[in-house]
Amino acid sequence: MRLRRLIVMRHAESPWEGVEAPDHERPLGVVGREQGPRVGATLVEKGRLPEIVLSSDAQRTRETFAGLSEAFVTKVEVRFLSSFYQFGQAAAEDEMLMLPETVSCALLLGHNPGWEHLVEALTGKAIAMEPATAVVVSQELNSWRDAASAGQWELEDVILPGLPPAED
Repeated sequence: MRLRRLIVMRHAESPWEGVEAPDHERPLGVVGREQGPRVGATLVEKGRLPEIVLSSDAQRTRETFAGLSEAFVTKVEVRFLSSFYQFGQAAAEDEMLMLPETVSCALLLGHNPGWEHLVEALTGKAIAMEPATAVVVSQELNSWRDAASAGQWELEDVILPGLPPAED
């Protein structure tokens, strides 16, 4: 048995106002560009650096990863998956089962409502996932292939992006 951690994170804030791009191409807003680096720094501070990130391929998740990774002390492999955008929770559950066995901590970056449903399916707890919320769960597993049938994951932490610093 080995401790496995999942960080389930919703993309940072991406407003609709003033955006004429299709949903898949919607960028982060000003606040969203600040949230990723703050959550990344908190993950590093808490010793929760992922070894791999599986992310939706939408523009706002790509930008969220770019902000997160600014705080990472090492290069972290990232895979951008169209299935996370199209199929959400189901795709995340499938991909989780195929994580490399060498990985102890993985971050899944995507969208609501699927991510809230995923967290509830894993932990049995309903967690509101506002933009840039990261939920850390863990489980002792022999293999990632056992991740879906292993029962409830332990909710370790809920990391919020915090408020931007006040301007003078």
